[in-house]
Amino acid sequence: MKKSIVYPLLAVAAIVWGVSFIMTKELFNTEPHITVLTILTFRLLLATIITIPSMMLFRQLERIRKGDLKWFLILAFLEPFIYSICETRGVQLVSGSMSSIIVATIPLFVPFGMAIIYHEKIRGITLVGILLSLIGLSIMLFMGGSDNLDTNPAGLACLFGAVLTAVVFTIVLVKLVGKYKPLTITAYQNFIGCLYFIPVMLWFDHDQLPLLSYSPKMILLIAALGIFCSTLAYVLYNIGITHLGATAACIFTNAIPVFSLIAAIIIGQETLTWTKPVGIVIVLAGVVLAQLPERKKA
Repeated sequence: MKKSIVYPLLAVAAIVWGVSFIMTKELFNTEPHITVLTILTFRLLLATIITIPSMMLFRQLERIRKGDLKWFLILAFLEPFIYSICETRGVQLVSGSMSSIIVATIPLFVPFGMAIIYHEKIRGITLVGILLSLIGLSIMLFMGGSDNLDTNPAGLACLFGAVLTAVVFTIVLVKLVGKYKPLTITAYQNFIGCLYFIPVMLWFDHDQLPLLSYSPKMILLIAALGIFCSTLAYVLYNIGITHLGATAACIFTNAIPVFSLIAAIIIGQETLTWTKPVGIVIVLAGVVLAQLPERKKA
């Protein structure tokens, strides 16, 4: 697949994930009895019900090869299980755009993890692009007023836990992207993730389930999270890692806060300040810079 096609696909993944923070926050705002485990279990269950039977029908579901089952089990334990719990709990306690800003620091740490485990070279231009993006994120975070700084410490801890989990997840994912189709990896991720989530959710949230409204809005939001965020975006991200490598693909997560902020402003969750568009421009400049090809020596 040509890089000119892969880049737009990764951009779509970033848009979907950016909007997912706002949809999750909207669920917590409109459903007082809904919990982190309930949201995650329902969205993964829906994603699995759609992907696994469809792939089996069209004979697209690849069998897990001998020796790879442990990597799928670890992959699904990291993400969606641990990562999603940390991220969704963080979104519950912190604003949607702030959560996306913290998650966007993932590319800062992935290149170092890849260099340590796989001896992947860290390009100078990649580091410059990452740092430039982080400057833009810092402007949005620290110069955006007291509302941004007055955040829940537990929520911040959960979000940074999600960042660390995502780095380890990306390192493990590299072991599988060359062996299986992106949709196969995503399908098994969601299926195994369901096996992790369902018993935990039933144990902790069995008293909360009858209290939910199950309104059309709730069902629509969970459906969107399951279909687009837990399936489509991960497939596109896996395609990006397959064709560009983990370091280059994860740079696109820096653009997530941009789309998250735009969505939050559109629906009225947050207000627009002068620091936000300035930060957005710098973040996007960093993303573009990090993707520039390395100049060859004469």
